[in-house]
Amino acid sequence: MDAKPTILVAEKLGEAGVNLLKEFANVDCSYNLSPEELCTKISLCDALIVRSGTKVNREVFESSGGRLKVVGRDGVLAAATEHGCLVVNAPTANTVAAAEHGIALLTSMARNIAQADASVKAGKWERSKYVGVSLVGKTLAVLGFGKVGSEVARRAKGLGMHVIAHDPYAPADRARAIGVGLVSFDEAIASADFISLHMPLTASTSKMLNDETFAKMKKGVRIINVARGGVIDEEALVKALDAGIVAQAALDVFTEEPPAKDSKLVQHENVTATPHLGASTMEAQEGVAIEVAEAVVGALKGELAATAVNAPMVPAQVLTELKPYVSLAEKLGRLAVQLVAGGSGVKTVKVTYASARAPDDLDTRLLRAMITKGLIEPISSVFVNLVNADFTAKQRGLRITEERILLDGSPESPLELIQVQIANVESRFASAISDSGEIKVEGRVKDGVPHLTRVGSFEVDVSLEGSIILCRQVDQPGMIGKVGSILAEDNVNVSFMSVGRIAPRKQAVMAIGVDEEPTKQSLKKIGDIPAIEEFVYLKL
Repeated sequence: MDAKPTILVAEKLGEAGVNLLKEFANVDCSYNLSPEELCTKISLCDALIVRSGTKVNREVFESSGGRLKVVGRDGVLAAATEHGCLVVNAPTANTVAAAEHGIALLTSMARNIAQADASVKAGKWERSKYVGVSLVGKTLAVLGFGKVGSEVARRAKGLGMHVIAHDPYAPADRARAIGVGLVSFDEAIASADFISLHMPLTASTSKMLNDETFAKMKKGVRIINVARGGVIDEEALVKALDAGIVAQAALDVFTEEPPAKDSKLVQHENVTATPHLGASTMEAQEGVAIEVAEAVVGALKGELAATAVNAPMVPAQVLTELKPYVSLAEKLGRLAVQLVAGGSGVKTVKVTYASARAPDDLDTRLLRAMITKGLIEPISSVFVNLVNADFTAKQRGLRITEERILLDGSPESPLELIQVQIANVESRFASAISDSGEIKVEGRVKDGVPHLTRVGSFEVDVSLEGSIILCRQVDQPGMIGKVGSILAEDNVNVSFMSVGRIAPRKQAVMAIGVDEEPTKQSLKKIGDIPAIEEFVYLKL
């Protein structure tokens, strides 16, 4: 079998992105597929890259048979999430292109460029008809102060405009740094000479500009929209244009795309329209291709995606910092569930994080997802990832609670330790039961490597690389040598060994890290050593 994954590119992707994909995977560039053809092909693919023209619905995910692991571009998020399929996009590559198009529409609208061009090409010379308005000193209200909105604001400031913004989620320090005042929505629309829209289409932003809001605006206001068509009530905008409340509108997006040929809005003489060109520069298209390709390849490699649409959104710098703790979280989950006798009765899990950081500085959603993955995968055929972890846990009746312990000291590292406890179960390794009656495992990150540091009431210290043998024994000389000799005879390399004990010559727990899986015969020999009271082999 070919070890390379297969990536289906169902819509045109820039050459740079395709070349990047080909370095890692088998790439099938098949464009203009019918829904039936897409469903047929998808069962042979690990990843799918589309643009807005291809509909990725529930039927596609069901047809994939669980093989599809990542989609580049927004699909049906609920279906993708249930099937454990990560959806990634390219949120930054077209930021500048969209901002530049917003400014282009603003300036061309102010000077009637499109209408004057059409007039000249029709053989006319109508200088007096197309007198424009100046931008210097005019107030621009930017509604939605994210990446694109803030870039528009920077450029508008350079044109001599006074810029204000409304965004309930925008950080005030970023606005101050650009020289933009954050104001309420009503203040923004009431004082603006120009309004530029840069918000996503959600239930709260749908038809945000409507009859009621147009009535609150200055007479002669000008509207620019390079965001989403649905944020404007298009019928209300036509009425506002006819009434002179809105002097002009420059629109790159529409509720229905393409709009109807007889659309009153598109045909209005005071409307400048472009066919969704916000991201359509050569540089942006190549940037998007590379960004999507990198995200898809990274997801197929099992890396955490900073551009995931349907997973915990964690900034790239935080992902880098959390990476060893993410590995620790999953491995603690795997260890804990393998210690349960029977392997199917896990219902209540408590996760404790100890950190010197304030709760607001530590987002544990990603860690919880990976603990869930570790808990479920060893006892299930379900593929679990950070996308469907919460959904799968809920489906299986698994209740995970989280607790944080705030430590004194410097918060240089995000976490001091992670502890996983499983209540109301019996254990394959009785020593893993803590004094309070739960299976307990605890771990830390040391020099970037996850370590198991506690099992039940016993302190140990073993690297979580490879797999682990846990032995409870009578603490006496020669035990490490006896177990080590048995493993050496089986050509099993010991990577780490640690002994935790209650007191000298009493009970002790030995934790042994191994690179290979011992044979059943070797495990039996270990169990037959008289001083060993119980042992368990745990796969990581």
